[in-house]
Amino acid sequence: MNKQFKIEDKIIDIYYNNTNLKELPVVILNTYGNEGEDVWNICKELKCNEFILVAISNLDWNNDMSPWFAPKLNKNDVDCLGNADEYINVLINYIIPTVKKIIINELNFKIRYYAIAGYSLAGLFSVYIVYKTDIFKRIASASGSFWFPNFIEFVKSNNISSNIEKIYFSLGNKESKVRNQVLATVENNTKEIERIYNLKGINTIYVENEGNHFKEVSLRMAKGIKWILD
Repeated sequence: MNKQFKIEDKIIDIYYNNTNLKELPVVILNTYGNEGEDVWNICKELKCNEFILVAISNLDWNNDMSPWFAPKLNKNDVDCLGNADEYINVLINYIIPTVKKIIINELNFKIRYYAIAGYSLAGLFSVYIVYKTDIFKRIASASGSFWFPNFIEFVKSNNISSNIEKIYFSLGNKESKVRNQVLATVENNTKEIERIYNLKGINTIYVENEGNHFKEVSLRMAKGIKWILD
């Protein structure tokens, strides 16, 4: 089942099942296109524990998902302008409160906890946001853009939310095998970030998938969501 609404040009879809359970986790998924429905359907195929998926689309992808300015990686790309903090304000102060009202008052569920999930730049954003808020308990970052300039330094020099319990990381085994020297750092950086959080006592996992960055995107994301829900 699905309920849709809009806030500040962002399209929000709430996916849920009819279930006798009264209290469910809520996973916030920032999407590049409108792949939320695909991820939801694959989660059902994977027999994920019951949850509510909140898929957000129509994002200004390179800007909403980037924590600070980063120059374009090639001539066909665009700069990342670093508007994540502005989007976080919209998400925390407008989107999630509206989602909460709908889930509680219209769908008649209680919220067990919130999790944040995303692929590529949204995977990077899913880690960045938990340095800005304590609302989330679990993170699923699939093929996260941890090549992003200075992000690993940010992780090492700042404190993640103390509420974080589980973090899922995954990457395609061909993602770092590229000519671009910035993108080529993604595997080492992802493994290092996972190690840092694991040493802090957070339950983490690093999963390697077959293929490059663009293979089986929705499946990879759904696998991450399944793991954080277990």
